[in-house]
Amino acid sequence: MYDNVAVVGATGAVGTLIIRMLQERKFPYKKMKFLASKRSAGRSIPFNDGSVIVEELCPEAFDGVDLVIASTPDDVARDFVPEARKRVKVIVDESGYWRMYPDVPLVIPEVNAEAIRKHKGLISSPNCSTTQMVVALKPLHDYARVRRVVVSTYQATSGAGLAGNRDLVNSSKAWLDNGCHYCECESETFPYPIGFNCIPQIGGERERGYTSEELKLLHETRKILGDSSIQVCPTAVRVPVANCHSESVVVETERKISVEKARELFRAMPGVVLMDDLKAKNYPTPFHCHDTDEVYVGRIREDISASNSLAFWCVSDNLRKGAATNAVQIAEWIQANL
Repeated sequence: MYDNVAVVGATGAVGTLIIRMLQERKFPYKKMKFLASKRSAGRSIPFNDGSVIVEELCPEAFDGVDLVIASTPDDVARDFVPEARKRVKVIVDESGYWRMYPDVPLVIPEVNAEAIRKHKGLISSPNCSTTQMVVALKPLHDYARVRRVVVSTYQATSGAGLAGNRDLVNSSKAWLDNGCHYCECESETFPYPIGFNCIPQIGGERERGYTSEELKLLHETRKILGDSSIQVCPTAVRVPVANCHSESVVVETERKISVEKARELFRAMPGVVLMDDLKAKNYPTPFHCHDTDEVYVGRIREDISASNSLAFWCVSDNLRKGAATNAVQIAEWIQANL
């Protein structure tokens, strides 16, 4: 057991949820530290039967710590992780900075928990949109090997942090106050008003016209499933939903999977909830999935444009399973197995 635990980024949106998950899931520890930026240091955060004073993130703050769970911007992770690795046994990192380093396991516990055993002091948790898609792909890949995926994401504003949700509220209010017409309003996060709008760009421009968010869906999927031959064509879109990402997924496999067999595989997959009855209007939406830890799958059907291809819809809480819960699940696996 790793007795002394630190949460880095404790006052952020995901860090706050990590703290909540540690309490709800009764995570074992002897001493708990909360670390954040200098401006947050000194705050008192209720935790279990007491409270923890937030300390400033600095190398010395990791002295005596065994296990770190971190959720910070990429540049912060870039700077603090090397120093922390000198002092602690293992770090579970939510940022995107270290994910594609060859010696850093990229882990979804339901999918590839055994990769944790290969860690060299650092384990990465995947991007939120990748996590829910790969959890859904895993049983299909094991049964019939995934060859190609076409995915369109419908990503909630909470994926851009607290400022993203403020943009949603403010731009929606501006739309309504202006007689349901678009108007100029100040945005903290997005290039255009997000209220009553869709923005087909998440992340910066990368090669061949794809964005950084879209390429995460390609490269992270390959690394987690251990198959560099999987082809992924991604489109990532920000939508005016406060929380929970949705995805439309078309998956081509080496051999045909019937709809009934796919349902059977999804039912048996840990972490997946099947909601697939179109006639009864039983399918997942952000409304159903908010504040839950599962990946919800529905609208399963044959791809009428290709053989050996299925289409489905999946939704998951991007702050929980897409971030905080997955990191805590990794830490739980470490506690139980290493």
